Amino acid sequence: MRRFYRFFLSIFVALALALGVSGSALADPVVKSPEIGEAPPESPKGPALTAPHDVPRFDAVARDSVPPVPSSYITKNLGWLELSYPPSASERVAKIIEEANEVKAELADALGQPVLEHVTVRVAPTVADMARLAPADAPPPAYASGVAYHGIHLVLLSMMAPRGGDAVDLDEVFRHELAHVALEDAVRGRHVPVWFNEGLAIHLSGEHKTDRLQTMWNATLSGTLIPLQDLDRSFPSENAQVTIAYAQSADFMRFLLRKSDRLRFTSMIERVRDGETFERAIAAAYGSDLRKLEYEWRSDAERRYSIIPVLTGGGLIWVVVIGALVAAYVRRRRRSRAILARWAEEEALEDARILAAQQAQEGKPPIELVRLGAAARASAERVSVKVEHQGRWHTLH
Repeated sequence: MRRFYRFFLSIFVALALALGVSGSALADPVVKSPEIGEAPPESPKGPALTAPHDVPRFDAVARDSVPPVPSSYITKNLGWLELSYPPSASERVAKIIEEANEVKAELADALGQPVLEHVTVRVAPTVADMARLAPADAPPPAYASGVAYHGIHLVLLSMMAPRGGDAVDLDEVFRHELAHVALEDAVRGRHVPVWFNEGLAIHLSGEHKTDRLQTMWNATLSGTLIPLQDLDRSFPSENAQVTIAYAQSADFMRFLLRKSDRLRFTSMIERVRDGETFERAIAAAYGSDLRKLEYEWRSDAERRYSIIPVLTGGGLIWVVVIGALVAAYVRRRRRSRAILARWAEEEALEDARILAAQQAQEGKPPIELVRLGAAARASAERVSVKVEHQGRWHTLH
């Protein structure tokens, strides 16, 4: 059994070393989220962002610049939610309509505040159509498949991804953008860091879980996690780094929202809502400043992601390799057991031959093989043993 553990330990060590060699290749995301695209911040040393890229700055007094929906659109009014979409989207928005009240309740529970008194959601066939439904002076980012407008509770969704023409998971994007609006309601529009805003939306929407797992695994092993104070100033613009930024923001929110800390989290939200700065609110609610919380989260991440195999993209190769090695190990073990069993039977057969010869020479009845295994008994029955008796040779069967 000890050899078994050493075998698997050697596999994981070899895998870690191999990943270290090809770390730069694995750092790139397999599936790039449309909301973590190319748009860089204005300056890497600029002021802290108060909203993610999919929450454009918007002057609420310019509400009149929001164009009406086309006359061909269907509009559903759920009281708090006004959802407009083209007839072709009816099947795809059915789940949104069915789960809308549940999503609202989940957000209110997570934030500990009543949220989403009224939200307008518009679904468009493409990103270009989505732009035509947006305020004239605040078009949505070209790389986003969803956008939430700060101050006016307007959410726009595209049925198609900005690149590649792939269909968008409308339910996930709906949950993501609604989380932005809900957070704005919960803190009354007061400032929270961009990593907090975006991380909460990603975590609560549950989007790209497998991709985030791979990203966190790679970043934890390679030591490329980004300090939160850097993310508070601005998000990186390089593909690999921006993917890490979003994945770790969501994972840090998972850490803050653990069951044992739910009351702390809602207390923090309430403190921000009442006017405390984010840093003071989180320190008072968790009994520890942000720097210590980040240290605890990194330790937790090292435990969670240090030995979890990568499941997608390039990591799939390693999963296949490990599977093949495990299968080969199992086959070798079975073959070894079969060889040992055959040797044991051959030894038993040889003992039977010797004993049969001795008994024949002494004039005793032939040995009975009932105590031998089935294979050994069959083998023994096929063996001819010649003995000499009173000057004549006899063959024993």
